[in-house]
Amino acid sequence: MGKKLICLLFACLLIAPLIVTNGCGGGGGNTIKIGVIGPMKYLEGEHHWLGATLARDEINDAGGITVAGVKYKIKLIKTDSNEVNSPTDAATAMNRLITVDKAQFVVGGFRTEGVIPMIEEAMDNKTIFLGCGAATQSLCQKAVGDGYARYKYWFRVTPFSSDKLVANSLAVLSNAATIMATELGIPKIKVAILAEQATWADAMVAAYQAYVPKYGLEVVGTWRPSGTATDVTAELTAIQNSGAHIVLTILSGAVGIPYSRQLGELEIPVASVGINVESQKDTFWEDTKEFGEYETTLNTYAKGVALSPKTTAFFDSFVKEKGQTPTYCAGTYDAIYVLKEAIERAGTVDSDAVVTALEQTDYVGTGGRIVFTSKDSTQPHDVTYGPGYVTGIATQWINGEMKCVWPWNWGPNKDITYGGTIEWQIPQRVLDFYKK
Repeated sequence: MGKKLICLLFACLLIAPLIVTNGCGGGGGNTIKIGVIGPMKYLEGEHHWLGATLARDEINDAGGITVAGVKYKIKLIKTDSNEVNSPTDAATAMNRLITVDKAQFVVGGFRTEGVIPMIEEAMDNKTIFLGCGAATQSLCQKAVGDGYARYKYWFRVTPFSSDKLVANSLAVLSNAATIMATELGIPKIKVAILAEQATWADAMVAAYQAYVPKYGLEVVGTWRPSGTATDVTAELTAIQNSGAHIVLTILSGAVGIPYSRQLGELEIPVASVGINVESQKDTFWEDTKEFGEYETTLNTYAKGVALSPKTTAFFDSFVKEKGQTPTYCAGTYDAIYVLKEAIERAGTVDSDAVVTALEQTDYVGTGGRIVFTSKDSTQPHDVTYGPGYVTGIATQWINGEMKCVWPWNWGPNKDITYGGTIEWQIPQRVLDFYKK
């Protein structure tokens, strides 16, 4: 009897690792392990995690994911990529997440310099990675042609590609320039480009330089501060001396705070539009000591603005559960729902089968309808952009609140304006200067 018991215990020890590896266990039930990777010491990573946990809780409370008739609960694995500071750390973190923590799928990623090596690690292990932060156009171009076999496991859920961010930024710029030219009587609006030193911004800078003049505007110069700069007085002084009327921004790093604060403190008579991820945060108003008034940025969510039938419920739940307004990195929420549906359609967690199912995705998410671009396109597995799909919005800080100011009569028929959108406002410091 003793020998039989010992043999039985030995057999259990051999089987146990296999059960865990295949996603079983974890509270006594079947589980699917999803890694959430991002810069967890920063708000972008924090929102990766908060969006994912909200989706996990909703899905698990509803019974979980059904795979071939069997119910599985989602188990999330939180991983700090440290990608803002070290791309090398990001690669190591992804490797550990997959090979040690045994994540079967991964969502997240923020900074392109870190996401690139993270993608390589995921592809080495044939692990599906749903990007929720990096916009660089080339990330989805890796799967073109012969690269498909290796890079087919990468999909981008949010944001849409950087070239589409350029299109949105130019639309917002054009709207602001028209308002300023009309109300202030300026014959030709001059634009200064301010972009952080980062890979994702490089192609956008080139695009701005090429396309801004096509809108009848003049580019007076380009400035490239560090994404972590704490003082941009020199750049702002040069921009003021250039005679610029509008600053077109490409900022995702912490520099967005001192930039907005100093712009107001120095009372430089320019408007600011473009991308400033820091101004998507609830703390922006306090962080800039209220000098961030009128800062305008591309965004995904704003109070009272429904981009889809799911936006308001998600926004309200996020604020209630987390006490914060969601930034675009909280799109991990949609990513996990997209993954859930793909796994259920595939009837398995096998990566190749789930990739095929993901390619058939047509899901109404919180920011719009998510349909991935074809594997035969020039940018496979990117989120489809445009009216009827995902458009994004732009928000402006007015009286301490983020207000949606775009789309405003946009789209093929100039008919896209989401409920709750107001007209973009010229900063008071600009009005005071030009109406002296």
